[in-house]
Amino acid sequence: MEQPLLNEHNKQEYPPMHTAEHILNQTMVREFGCKRSMNAHIERKKSKCDYFLDADPGLEKMQEIEQKVNEVIRQHLPVTIEFMPKEEAAHIVDLSKLPTDASDTLRIVRIGDYDTCACIGTHVDNTAEIGEFKLLNYDFDNGRLRLRFKLTK
Repeated sequence: MEQPLLNEHNKQEYPPMHTAEHILNQTMVREFGCKRSMNAHIERKKSKCDYFLDADPGLEKMQEIEQKVNEVIRQHLPVTIEFMPKEEAAHIVDLSKLPTDASDTLRIVRIGDYDTCACIGTHVDNTAEIGEFKLLNYDFDNGRLRLRFKLTK
């Protein structure tokens, strides 16, 4: 497993939760056709992500999202890192959240064949290290869906 790094706020990242966020993001993209979370707060004990949707998906759909995230985690997918030129990465990942001062070489994180994105965060080596994803609650307000979640072993 990668060693946790300090982020720009001098907080240590928690690789299992950060990797789970990637899986959640890809699951939301696949299920709703939305963009990856544009606002996320990822912590060891619990985290939250915001997505922009046209309508409240409802409790049943949110339970389905939790189930799908856990199905991906249980596949024990390898988490790999590669570096590639920004122009090459633009063909395989969404670069809309990329800072304007990002380097011309990007770090691309892949979770098996399930998710690929540009990311500088810390991750586990395999989804088997994540534990179980538990959706604590959600709310929908004016087009913003906020999901709160934690990991259990």
